[in-house]
Amino acid sequence: MQFKKTRPVMVGKVQIGGGAPVVVQSMTNTDTRDAIATISQIVELSQAGCEVVRVAVPDKIAAEALPRIIEGIDLPLIADIHFDYRLALKALEAGIDGLRINPGNIGGKDKVKQVVAAASERRVPIRIGVNAGSLEKELLSKYGGVTADAMVESALNHIRLLEELNYREIKLSLKASNIPLMLEAYRKLSTLVDYPMHVGVTESGTVKSGTIKSAVGIGALLAEGIGDTIRVSLTGHPKHEVHVAWEILKALGLRRRGVELISCPTCGRTQIDLIKLAEQVEERMATVDKPIKVAVMGCAVNGPGEAREADVGIAGGKGVGLIFRRGEIIRQVPEERLLEELLLEIENL
Repeated sequence: MQFKKTRPVMVGKVQIGGGAPVVVQSMTNTDTRDAIATISQIVELSQAGCEVVRVAVPDKIAAEALPRIIEGIDLPLIADIHFDYRLALKALEAGIDGLRINPGNIGGKDKVKQVVAAASERRVPIRIGVNAGSLEKELLSKYGGVTADAMVESALNHIRLLEELNYREIKLSLKASNIPLMLEAYRKLSTLVDYPMHVGVTESGTVKSGTIKSAVGIGALLAEGIGDTIRVSLTGHPKHEVHVAWEILKALGLRRRGVELISCPTCGRTQIDLIKLAEQVEERMATVDKPIKVAVMGCAVNGPGEAREADVGIAGGKGVGLIFRRGEIIRQVPEERLLEELLLEIENL
């Protein structure tokens, strides 16, 4: 995979772009004004593998909670702000590590200039977040509705505004819930600028359906070398977003974290309860953060060979199973002991 070279920006201590590994982001769904609840969720996200986190800052009270939140977490914090430039200034004063704004909706050029000056002084990057659902009316009229070209022009207009203020600590996103539209917009913009790209399918749906849409949209762009940081948007607890993001990166061989589970779909040759066993392995391994490849296979003849690259695994037989490592059989154990014997082997690793 040949990634497009982009300019690096620093969000706290995390580099985005410039050849750095693709960064996993998420966003809290707590009330930011409730600092304790927000801190608790961010800690949970951090444990799941989140590397940068964003919070909504809808009003002054939420902005005033930011210093306490920052004090209680160890992740870089991005403030998501719309309509009121004063909230952006307050967030910057609080010590946030990044801003997500639309320069066109927080006031006139003078107000944008104030935000940019404060961000520049603190070396805080700004993400220009273009969303298919909130394009400028003049662009909708010009292009006859929501199109990739309209999204790209919106982004370029915002970029130009910041560049005129001699500010280039910029990240970009062009999100849509329509995957072909989102893909076309990112592809077009990536040929025109070298700012790092924040990639995601916005409002993708529930954990079940949204996982599929996000994997298709985000995965397609990453496979083409487009994307420096990703956020999976799901209706549910944000820890699911982090888990899905890591699975996408692992599937493409871009990052390794936690257990990669290889399991066969089962067939008429399977003679143990492999489905239940695979689910139990996945559940028990959910908190492991070391990059381990585990295989759960239903066939004692072909299983070890098919999962030769796994660090450790199971191949089922009739009422028994083989524990194997790197394709080599270690021992045979009864079916009721397979899970615990596999976990023991993983622990030994």
